Amino acid sequence: MTVPEGTTIRQARREDVPTILQLIRELAIYEKEESSVLATELSLSNTIAFAASPIISAHDTTPSPDGDIPSPSRPARCLLIFNAEGEAAGMALYFYNYSTWRARPGIYLEDLFVRENMRKNGYGLRLVAELAKEVIEMDGGRLEWSVLKWNEPSIRFYEDVVGATAMSGWVGMRVDGKNLEKLAERAA
Repeated sequence: MTVPEGTTIRQARREDVPTILQLIRELAIYEKEESSVLATELSLSNTIAFAASPIISAHDTTPSPDGDIPSPSRPARCLLIFNAEGEAAGMALYFYNYSTWRARPGIYLEDLFVRENMRKNGYGLRLVAELAKEVIEMDGGRLEWSVLKWNEPSIRFYEDVVGATAMSGWVGMRVDGKNLEKLAERAA
């Protein structure tokens, strides 16, 4: 499926932060986790590696010659897709990872989201395809992500349209909050 004519896809720029935050909130509503969103415009501004921007701010319209380079403090990238009218249709928020067995880089897709009223236009597939292209261009080994078990529409999309394989032999693990602090104390 191709996207509608006039669709634009590009790396997020600093001026996109309010849009990114709104998309994150809409994703959280879809996943019934709205109260879990702790992201703010400031925290997103400080942690996403942005592409070069044609404007710095409303007061400084000098083009930004360079974007940010992903780093430990700015590990995330965000790919945005816009419809022909210039409305944000969705995003792919991701970061780079590494496969020890393959000794090759890859991409971990943290969140893929297409606005509900803009689905079935090929936007989700195009975002994932763009990430796959980036993995190939960096001579990477894989593109991977997690999906909630109850999210059957997304699982079907990933398997049937994207061609992904469910990793049923793996269990996701996480340490956060107080347990993360307690674990870090053991490094002393």
